[in-house]
Amino acid sequence: MKTYQLTLVNRLLSILVICLQITPSVAQTNASKKQPNILWIVTDDHRYDAVRGFNKMIHGREMSELGYVESPNIDRLIAIGTTYKNTYVHSPVCAPSRSAMHLGRYPFRSGIYQFEYYNNNLPHFKPTLPEQMVKEGYQTFHVGKLGVRIKTLKEGKPTTHPIYQNAISFKQMHKDGLTDWGKDWIKEVDGQTLEEPLKSVAYFVSPEGTFTYASLELEKERPSHEGKTALANKKFDILRHYKKGEKEHPTKGIILSGVSPQPAGKTRDGYYNRVLLDYLNNTAPTFTVGSQKVAGIAPDKPLFVHLGYDFPHTPVLPPATFRERFQQETYKVPQFTKEELAKLPEQIKRFIKSKGTDHFTAEEKQKMIQDYYAFCAYGDSLIGEAVDGFIAYSEAKKQPWTIVYVHGDHGWKLNDHGAVSKCTPWELDSHNPIVIVSSNKEKYPAGKVVDAFAEFVDIAPTILAEAGADITKDAYTYLDGMDLALIANGTAPERDYIIGESHAATGPRAYIRTKEYVFSMRIRPQKARKGEQIRWALTAPYQAIDPSLYHTTKDLKELNNVAFDKAYKKIAQKMRVKLANIVLGDNRVEVDWGTWGEGTKVYYSNFAPGMHDFKLNLD
Repeated sequence: MKTYQLTLVNRLLSILVICLQITPSVAQTNASKKQPNILWIVTDDHRYDAVRGFNKMIHGREMSELGYVESPNIDRLIAIGTTYKNTYVHSPVCAPSRSAMHLGRYPFRSGIYQFEYYNNNLPHFKPTLPEQMVKEGYQTFHVGKLGVRIKTLKEGKPTTHPIYQNAISFKQMHKDGLTDWGKDWIKEVDGQTLEEPLKSVAYFVSPEGTFTYASLELEKERPSHEGKTALANKKFDILRHYKKGEKEHPTKGIILSGVSPQPAGKTRDGYYNRVLLDYLNNTAPTFTVGSQKVAGIAPDKPLFVHLGYDFPHTPVLPPATFRERFQQETYKVPQFTKEELAKLPEQIKRFIKSKGTDHFTAEEKQKMIQDYYAFCAYGDSLIGEAVDGFIAYSEAKKQPWTIVYVHGDHGWKLNDHGAVSKCTPWELDSHNPIVIVSSNKEKYPAGKVVDAFAEFVDIAPTILAEAGADITKDAYTYLDGMDLALIANGTAPERDYIIGESHAATGPRAYIRTKEYVFSMRIRPQKARKGEQIRWALTAPYQAIDPSLYHTTKDLKELNNVAFDKAYKKIAQKMRVKLANIVLGDNRVEVDWGTWGEGTKVYYSNFAPGMHDFKLNLD
């Protein structure tokens, strides 16, 4: 066994010993009397196959089909908690997925479909999850990525609307140099103001706090920076995405591979951990994070923490120690065939043309896969550190605790279907398990695996119920999800299907998935405006809705689109009708949000009320 594997095994065993020593007597005795401290962890662009425990329960193997993965700390959560292995996102894109989690509502019920800014002043809006938690007596804290682009209107103008009582701006952390990489408007360089600010300039931060900007525009304006972009790309071994027939650009294109300029623990995610642990250990009224001041913990209130990691989202920059180990591994690169391409819907073909990677060299494909899984392994170590700190804090105060771990706001492709990125309805984009670990082992048993479908809208009602809220009351009828505790004990309604909708990168497309099939289709004609032609997808010619259908029990990798196969005609039609009636006709909301969330024009559609009943008979 390799030395680093032994080290990880030893660490895992030591952590398990600590967990076993956490006697349930204190927590379970107080669970019915006290509200638990709650830690909600969300990672970003995280494929489920980066975790050995998920691979075991889903595929019966420990490693990814692509090759070696490493996840001792998430595996530990699986061992001591309850795993919902068939959890799916509602939109395989960051912002709408994170909004769905925070609002407890499907995109078609909130009107948030992609990266739009939106406001909370409209009649259908309800308080976000952290705002509801304050009503339940919690103090709320956020650090890391949030991705909830919410505003409020004051005198008709959009303004910032903080939803957590205490929140650390990760953008300010970047500006303060508390990270390894950032992107921002640059107004001043070397103590001198630029004639015109430079938009969205990426920069690397050295351990000494030196900023190296990746900007050809800056090089033209400041001769002292000439050649620094190329030097940075070489130094950090940067691989950016580039389209077929084009050359890799020195500053454009998402970073798919490279090495962090900072050591492990001092990357942006490493600093998120530092902030969380400082917060938990702080007893003063305030403490500082760079240039930011943060209120300390109120000892008489239960704690609700949202920890939003950036990893393994681009830029994929694992620390050198992790990268070097994973460079020793050789991965099986997913193959993309002409046969698969020919059967793809036009919306998906356009996406692949934009984010395709099958034209990359064999070396480039290996690098992006190696670095992705190395980044995941690094993030796993941070999760372990955060979990240990949170449990130790709660146990020291003799307080019950619950950890809700959400494995990615969606997944990621590594040349699967010939592309990278997310945005599509495939399994690897939308299948993201959840693990709940609690000091209350009766409610969330150790090692339990739940096969039933779960969805991201289940997160808000689950956390609220854990906080003591009675989510059966009228005040919570807006929530679209279920309490995951009830799904685990078998008392929640069983879902025959899950649904989702994606607009970013592909254009408006919805999908419905059962345990045997997944069907997706275009739900809007080209250039249709908000509120227009709502029923189009129900009446348009079949070819026009650009359908896809995969028989997933026979086609595990979803490679053969059978939407036009006569043998599947009845199944495709049933799924089309059910999906269209739900997302378009069961209390749909569309809003002209404007540029910065100032819009208030709302369109409602409710021609098929109650259609979303979780029942779908395909016999």
